[in-house]
Amino acid sequence: MTTYAIGDLHGCHAEFVELLGRLDFDPRRDRLWLTGDLVNRGPESLACLREVMALGEAAVTVLGNHDMHLLAVARGGGSPRAKDTLAATLAARDRETLLDWLQTRPFMVQEDGPGEREIVMTHAGLPPRWSLHAAAERAGELQSRLGGERAGEFLERMYGNEPACWRDDLEGIDRLRHLINVFTRMRFIDAEGCLEFAAKEGLDSAPAGFAPWFQYPRDDDPWLLFGHWAALQGETPERRVCVEALDTGCVWGGELTAMNLASGERFSVPSRQRHD
Repeated sequence: MTTYAIGDLHGCHAEFVELLGRLDFDPRRDRLWLTGDLVNRGPESLACLREVMALGEAAVTVLGNHDMHLLAVARGGGSPRAKDTLAATLAARDRETLLDWLQTRPFMVQEDGPGEREIVMTHAGLPPRWSLHAAAERAGELQSRLGGERAGEFLERMYGNEPACWRDDLEGIDRLRHLINVFTRMRFIDAEGCLEFAAKEGLDSAPAGFAPWFQYPRDDDPWLLFGHWAALQGETPERRVCVEALDTGCVWGGELTAMNLASGERFSVPSRQRHD
């Protein structure tokens, strides 16, 4: 059995199928870890959702910010944005089945890796001040709320950048919003772990006093997998943790990338998307 981790699909279904073919992926034998953002911006979000869901237990995906946006538009009263490509999914005959499946996906997955090192995957990363135990508890807290009776209220109120800093005494929607932002939107943070959202490009766009989350040390040593940050082009310079960036910008004309978790070998197929 081989496990492959694949970066953000963003509706790039043709590239996903091509990459699985290159890997000779067999769901009876192999497994996939996907970094989230299965949908939006690309042309075939609906096909991506159907493809991953059909793989059953052979595929594990975490939730990304675009996945959460789809759920908010469909079930939380959110409004579509000008650049969204979600119309076909929202109009699909199997829409509710797909949304039910998506809504039960986790925000964090982990398992034993090489030696004593844990492999951990989230969409955006992991705050350096959070232990793995604390992060898992907080991811579970979010997942429980998303699967609860008041999920629609949560989805409607999840948008926003505040509070930017974590506090143990955060409660209610402020606590949930911060957790969503950590797991699905984090890029730059300061030394206290406060989030910054204005800068979305490469490392040279870092505001004064902020750095990429992976340039801060941790007290433990997991192997961290994340997507979300296409501008990194799969690179994590000056990292101070064991980390792999897997979103190589397929939807923006880059590549779709998979990594063999046993060997660390990467495989990529070129994007079929055209962007000015």
